[in-house]
Amino acid sequence: MARRTSISTVGWMLRGAAAGAAGTTALNVVTYLDMALRGRPASSTPQRTVEQLAQTAHVSIPGEGDKRASRLDGLGALTGLVAGIGVGGLFGLARAAGFRAGTLLTTATVLVSTNGPMTVLGVTDPRTWSRTDWLSDLVPHLAYGAVLTRTMDALDGG
Repeated sequence: MARRTSISTVGWMLRGAAAGAAGTTALNVVTYLDMALRGRPASSTPQRTVEQLAQTAHVSIPGEGDKRASRLDGLGALTGLVAGIGVGGLFGLARAAGFRAGTLLTTATVLVSTNGPMTVLGVTDPRTWSRTDWLSDLVPHLAYGAVLTRTMDALDGG
């Protein structure tokens, strides 16, 4: 416990953000492997989420055609990075307070934090997903949860 008190809250948040970045990398690797192995296309939900968020906020995404589509692709990918790193930062803050989340809680949290907004915005409806859809979403998020948890443990000296 003495070690935890010597690290500032900001330090724990930064450790969590780094663990979130590692988890996000694991999520992306598992997702891209799935795409490569099954020959499935990338999901369009990140781009559609950005479009819906912009529309809700009354902000336009500039450009037309391919240029606008490229902006949506970039912004969609950035929202995933922000979510993964942000959730990691929150788990770092939780760790600073003495709370140690396991892989399953971390996985559930990131699933809700990413799929929740998309569901609320009407971009997707998990109730209509097939078993394959659920596995395609769950497995990468499970990789995220496992890597974030193991990275936080390593940074904690555990």
